[in-house]
Amino acid sequence: MKIKDILLIGIFIVVSIHSNYAQEGLPIYSDYLTDNYYLIHPSMAGASQCSQVRLTGRRNWVGEEDTPGLFTAAYNGRINDQSAIGATAYNDKNGFFSQTGGYLTYAHHLMFSRSEVDLNMLSFGLSAGVIQYRLDQSSFIPNGDPLISSGSLSSAEFNIDFGMSYNLYNFYTHVTMKNVLENSGINSDLQPATNLRNLLVSVGYVFERGNKDWSFEPSLLYSYRDGVKQSSVDFNIKFYRNVSVGKIWGGLSYRTSLDDIDFVDGAELKTQKLNYITPFVGVNYGKYVFAYTYSYQSNPVTFNNGGFHQITLGIDFSCRKKRYACYCPAVN
Repeated sequence: MKIKDILLIGIFIVVSIHSNYAQEGLPIYSDYLTDNYYLIHPSMAGASQCSQVRLTGRRNWVGEEDTPGLFTAAYNGRINDQSAIGATAYNDKNGFFSQTGGYLTYAHHLMFSRSEVDLNMLSFGLSAGVIQYRLDQSSFIPNGDPLISSGSLSSAEFNIDFGMSYNLYNFYTHVTMKNVLENSGINSDLQPATNLRNLLVSVGYVFERGNKDWSFEPSLLYSYRDGVKQSSVDFNIKFYRNVSVGKIWGGLSYRTSLDDIDFVDGAELKTQKLNYITPFVGVNYGKYVFAYTYSYQSNPVTFNNGGFHQITLGIDFSCRKKRYACYCPAVN
């Protein structure tokens, strides 16, 4: 086999692998921990006492050229006592691949409380939207290969997410299935690229201190990606401090894969698991929200030692007058 043919095969394999991950829809990072649960759970649209706008910007592998980046913009709020709407737009770029998506959400909230201020709420949410996938091949060297052109490939796909949430005073749990429908995307011949279903399960509880100035919130997020049969778990701890102008908060998240990945170290075949350590800090200053997140990939073999930086900006408005009689920051 000629060197040219080997290089072309290598390019094709790399393209296939990256297309698979570029087509996963909105990536699941740690955005939800920065006062932004609606971004991954449609049933949380309108769950808060206030309407919300959240903007996030993320940059991966700082120090490298043309590194992956993600931008999201999300709105959600109530339209009456039980119904809520939301909207999400995002742009995700990873090398030659990019995707732009937009979703609209409807959520319905059922209250089982004895009074309006008691929190005992079951919520359902459905999001529907379109994702535009793009593969820029303009810098590729085709060498007569019919699979590689000098232009760009693109494909628009429709998909839906649905889920449910239950909030009982300081306790909460969420279950969401993302990307329910099969998409052809750019690489329709790859099964993982057509099956993008991702099951997310969250559970957490907020513990109050006696004076209620301090509180802490342990939580878990389980993710199962059906197309590639891979699972991961986020172990999170978040602390809150009430101050005169609002609230200061921060914490730590540890994400670990439940599946081993094989790699070659010299002549030896080894395995490793994907691991992320993510500290974050934020402040609610009146109606405004600001947060900073840093992620570090701690497994032995990585593309780059640079971290993942993310900024979150937000604003709350149209808040209801009566607050729930619990310490439940995600909805109060």
